[in-house]
Amino acid sequence: MMNTLTTFLAIPGGASIALIVVVVLLLFGGKKIPELMRGLGSGIKEFKDATKEEDDRIEEK
Repeated sequence: MMNTLTTFLAIPGGASIALIVVVVLLLFGGKKIPELMRGLGSGIKEFKDATKEEDDRIEEK
């Protein structure tokens, strides 16, 4: 059984993505998802800005 589950989740596809979405919805609920995605998006944006600043600083040297 565990081998089947490991194989199912190891290969990215429609069924495994659907399972992940269902689990996230069950854990956080529909109203929390947009707030979580906004936080994730702003975190990614901050990370990109910080790496760009660091690259610019390195190029100046």
